[in-house]
Amino acid sequence: MTIKLLITGGTFDKEYNELNGELFFRKTHLNEMLKLGRSRVPVKVKTLMMIDSLFMTPAHRRKVLKECLASREDKIVITHGTDTMPETARLLGRNIKNKTVVLTGAMVPYKFGSSDGMFNLGSALSFAQTLPPGVYIAMNGRYFDWANVRKNKALGEFEETGAKPAGK
Repeated sequence: MTIKLLITGGTFDKEYNELNGELFFRKTHLNEMLKLGRSRVPVKVKTLMMIDSLFMTPAHRRKVLKECLASREDKIVITHGTDTMPETARLLGRNIKNKTVVLTGAMVPYKFGSSDGMFNLGSALSFAQTLPPGVYIAMNGRYFDWANVRKNKALGEFEETGAKPAGK
């Protein structure tokens, strides 16, 4: 079983410019993260875009959906910025029925060294292998159904909304 790993950018892949203090994108860190994490899960990595999710448009989200629908793999992990991850999950959840799709991200850039990204990536890969078909968000060791999740910006973590999970 090969997992398709789609990259959209987000905090996962941000770098820090020491001269001006700004965060920016260069290239994905996912291959390095998989190697450092000693992952033995077969993956096919594809970069779709490298943007902050705050700048994601409906066209960007449709591109993610199109890639998921076209994928031969039925297990997909998507790295995504946390600010609008639930919006992308909702679009995918309404349109994907026969695949297990797990979105994940990081609150702290991987390059900062104290990132939650490694843990979240490992969790997402595990959840993609074990959860039934559906669309989920994996953060901080938990998974959430696409129709029952939000980012609590005050706490800096994801939580259930209390809505009834999709299809249940």
